[in-house]
Amino acid sequence: MNQITQGKYRPFPQIDLPNRSWPTKTIKKAPLWCSVDLRDGNQALINPMDINKKLELFALLLKLGFKEIEVGFPSASKVEFDFLRRLVDDELIPDDVTVQVLVQAREHLIKRTFEALKGVKKATVHLYNSTSTAQRKIVFNKTQEEILELALVGVRLVKKYEDKHDGEIFLQYSPESFTGTELEFAAQVANAVTKEWGISDKRKVILNLPATVEMATPNIYADQIEWMASHLDNRENVIISTHTHNDRGTSVAATELAILAGADRVEGTLLSNGERTGNVDIITLALNMTTQGIDSKLDFTNINEVLDVVERCTEIDTHFRHPYVGELVYTAFSGSHQDAINKGLAHQKNKDDELWEVPYLPMDPQDVGRTYESIIRINSQSGKGGVAFILEKNFGYSLPKAMHPEIGKVIQAVTDVKGKELDAKDILEIFNDTYFKVKEHISFVDFRVKSDNKVSTCTLTYTYNGKEIIASGEGNGPIDACKNALMKDYTNEFSISSYSEHSCGDKSSALAVAYIEIQTKQTLSCYGVGRDNDIATASIKALFCSLNRAF
Repeated sequence: MNQITQGKYRPFPQIDLPNRSWPTKTIKKAPLWCSVDLRDGNQALINPMDINKKLELFALLLKLGFKEIEVGFPSASKVEFDFLRRLVDDELIPDDVTVQVLVQAREHLIKRTFEALKGVKKATVHLYNSTSTAQRKIVFNKTQEEILELALVGVRLVKKYEDKHDGEIFLQYSPESFTGTELEFAAQVANAVTKEWGISDKRKVILNLPATVEMATPNIYADQIEWMASHLDNRENVIISTHTHNDRGTSVAATELAILAGADRVEGTLLSNGERTGNVDIITLALNMTTQGIDSKLDFTNINEVLDVVERCTEIDTHFRHPYVGELVYTAFSGSHQDAINKGLAHQKNKDDELWEVPYLPMDPQDVGRTYESIIRINSQSGKGGVAFILEKNFGYSLPKAMHPEIGKVIQAVTDVKGKELDAKDILEIFNDTYFKVKEHISFVDFRVKSDNKVSTCTLTYTYNGKEIIASGEGNGPIDACKNALMKDYTNEFSISSYSEHSCGDKSSALAVAYIEIQTKQTLSCYGVGRDNDIATASIKALFCSLNRAF
């Protein structure tokens, strides 16, 4: 590997910014958002979207709260042109939404773009040309002066057609491949462009500074943004926008640091679709802000709907570990994680304030429309807490804490054999087989209890070794009285260690569920479970269950 890297690659140079301020800042408000799903995202698809898919995705973006949407490159193809005309002709663009269109600095393309924009009340014309050293040298074979003039020609052409447009036109300029451009030259081009446009407080310009290719660590991008912000003329009237790609896997971090460094606006896509490794994921950015108590101004409370529409329109499946939205991101397999989550949810339910404090879950799944049902899943790595959680949340069995290890071992024995995940129905079936379908050597038939002066008398009917027995006993409650009646003929010695009960199900049809732990002479601890319409009967059934399991 050293032979490959030696001399072939070189580190990105540091930015000379000794007084950088962004490391001490925090994000306090959401940026302006612009979705580029319909343009940058669409051009990266194996099968680009047709008009119907574009319309569906556009409607979703509106529903999520986007006020700026790049709808395409209308001069590039008939589908792109026709889509924008459909939005206009069917009056699908709300008055408070600005559509954005991409165009190169060529007159026939700009003319065609304004033909597509006819009737649009508010539009951003996104003008771009590449400024990087590599593009100038390899692709265009142009000098800095020629590249600058190309940008200015584009601005003049946009102004020419703006004069004929019946609506409000905003300019966005992108020095494409900004991260590979000398900062002094990038600032020179940006200032020349804004001056040519006639920048003022009533004629602001969006300066988009894209990491067209992610070339360095996120802090370098932040330095580039802060450097540019301090070298712009009329900075107060420039809206600095970011557009990061994910070549190094750090587009989210780069964008967040860029916001700290002074960026006002963010372009990105839902779920990170885009060229190569994708654009920055706006969902991740927005929900990162949500977990910090910041209103993102976007609505992701029904994330399953977002996934459904985006996956259908792009024909790209979402990775099950994708932050916040993947199928498994609110799921724990590890036993210690499951136990901590279970305790955290109980703590959250019982405390007085709303502050989210659940270990391993940085966000409440309900805030994005997910449920707790799939948080904990069971495989061979799972622990006792996870099994108990599934039984309680899915089926209403609130197992006593001391019983968790017992049922955990039963479930783990099955997963070890099967070598795969068990779903909730599998777990319930094993639970029922373990506690309600026990092979019996002693069977409960009936009982009657009378209580007087805190003393209970139980008349118990049961079968033992094929013989029906009726016996009576007294005790300080029905269970104690039943045990004393039982011990007159039952030969296995045991003591009752613990008892708990609860109702299960709706009030109108709730069953009583009881749990009894017995201790045998051989120090074996064993639980039994009983259920019945009557709590006393459920308790006696639990006792017989524990005896049949223990002996």
